[in-house]
Parts: sequence; structure tokens; C-alpha cells
Amino acid sequence: MPKNFISNKDETVRMFDNNFLEACSKVHFSIPLFVYIPVILAFLYRAIFLFDLEFMKLISLIVLGIIIWSVAEYMLHRFVFHYIPTSKLGQKIHFIFHGVHHDYPSDSRRLVMPPSVSLPLAIIFFLLFYAILGKIYVAPFMTGFLTGYLFYDMTHYAVHHFNMHSKFWLAIKNHHMKHHYKDPAKGFGVSSPIWDKIIGTDFAGKNK
Repeated sequence: MPKNFISNKDETVRMFDNNFLEACSKVHFSIPLFVYIPVILAFLYRAIFLFDLEFMKLISLIVLGIIIWSVAEYMLHRFVFHYIPTSKLGQKIHFIFHGVHHDYPSDSRRLVMPPSVSLPLAIIFFLLFYAILGKIYVAPFMTGFLTGYLFYDMTHYAVHHFNMHSKFWLAIKNHHMKHHYKDPAKGFGVSSPIWDKIIGTDFAGKNK
């Protein structure tokens, strides 16, 4: 495959010889909604009705979870998804996880994370934050964290396939399109460009 190949069609490429693995690599954009909204509501229920947290503490932890997700989104995209190993095996793994999206950015079946990837990551993050925050505070925190993730996934699909009209959504879409078509070494925030602006990986110039 040519190094700089980019398809602008809603088309896909086969990545696995095994039919089951191939099927697991594709997902309709609505699937994360069905998977994670019940989980988010379950965490919120625990925080409100089982642990009876004060309102301001509840809101603060939810907001903190959203903020920490935005940091995780930036870090994962920049340092994990865009890390290109030198070995052939490493490059193949990179293509499976993210390279395929840059070659086929309009592939509607590979725009949101399939549960085969997102669920193990969610469990790892939950165990990490459970160890840090404990069983009471982790509930509202994960409510915000998973809400942030869901917003990211839906935003990612929307900027590739929906027509944007408001200035807010157009700004987010243009930011991500520049990551694909101008400079993939910049613009790592998908749902928000805030960390690109803070860290210095935003697009420079008047027409950034």
C-alpha cells in the first residue's frame, strides 16, 4: 500500500484473514451508545442512591472525570495511536489500531472504537481509578469519564460523516480534518482542541 494513500470514499479494507477478528474490527457508530449509556447510568445511580453523595461533590467528580478523559483522549491519540514502531509486526499492529483510519478516514465502520477494544480499556481505567479514588468516589468519576469517552466517539463519527452548520461544530470538524489532511503530527484532540492549544500541538497561522 502506498505510504501516503488516503481514500475519501466510505470504503473499508480487510485487515484479518480470520472472519471473526475481521467482524470484531468493525462496528456501527450507534453500538457504543447501547453499550455505555447503561453503564454510565449505573455508575450515576450508585453515586446518587447508594452512596448519597453531596450534590457539589457529585458534580465536581463528574466534571473531573470529563476533564481526565480529555487528557486521556489527547495522550492516547498522540503517544499510543501515533506511535509507529520500527518492526514489521509493530507497524502492522499500528495499522490495525490507527493507521487504517488515516488511510481510510471515511470508513463508517471503523470510526468509533469497537467494544473489543474499548471494553478492555474501560476495565483497565476503572481498576486504576478504583485504586486511586475508592469505591464511592469512583462511581461519579467514571460517570464523567465514560460520558467524555462517549462524546469523543460520537464526535469522531460526526465530524467525518455529518454536515456541520454551527461555528462550534465547524471549528471541531476543521481541527480534526487538518489532522488528517494537513499535518498528522498536530491536532490530537478530537472532541476538543483545548489540549493542543495548551501543549502547543495546535495548527499555527491565521488559517489554523
